[in-house]
Amino acid sequence: METIVMSVGGSLIVPNEIDTVFLRNFKQFIEEDINSERRFVIIAGGGRTARRYQDAADATHSLNKEDLDWIGIHATRLNGHLLRTIFKDIAYPVVITNPDEILDAPKEARIIIAAGYRPGASTDLRAIQIAERVGASKVINLSNTDYVYTANPKTDPNAQPITEISWSDFRKLIPSEWDPGLSSPFDPVAAREAETKGIEVACISGAKLDQLKKYLSNTEFIGTRIHN
Repeated sequence: METIVMSVGGSLIVPNEIDTVFLRNFKQFIEEDINSERRFVIIAGGGRTARRYQDAADATHSLNKEDLDWIGIHATRLNGHLLRTIFKDIAYPVVITNPDEILDAPKEARIIIAAGYRPGASTDLRAIQIAERVGASKVINLSNTDYVYTANPKTDPNAQPITEISWSDFRKLIPSEWDPGLSSPFDPVAAREAETKGIEVACISGAKLDQLKKYLSNTEFIGTRIHN
């Protein structure tokens, strides 16, 4: 059975308020797909929930990066428990935080939910680490954009979409170091690990689950493929 490792950005789960339309569509997509010979490991991001708590804490007391990271980690765990509850009837009952815990999940578990573990990186790194442990060569990164761009399209009108890029070129587009609350298509620590392990990442919009289906079917899709 093929294991699909998927990182779901907090921007999809809680863009402002909890997005029940996305959650309903995502649940239906996954439940329909697990009828095939696939199982899913889904890692929840923290997104705006994490940043709101980080900003509030930092505004009232000067915090170090580790403290801010822990706030973000707990936001991913809250979002992870939301996902596990949504898939309660078919999901493994434990939200995985330590990537090694994936090895304890029974092979027959068709949906496994994961969340943040330790400071120093985002859940992107946990997705790569889990993929390595289960022997998956690809990770899907669902976010609120169609592509990775040459620059931030919200602030740079000249930003161009990228359909395919190498890890070495991608890493030139993002910061070299992790910072709590960093907004990046894929965090720098995870990008280095993915390049080292030879793992491909496909960045796809969570609003276009039909494109996710195309990627899973190995056909042309709207999104960005990052690989060695």
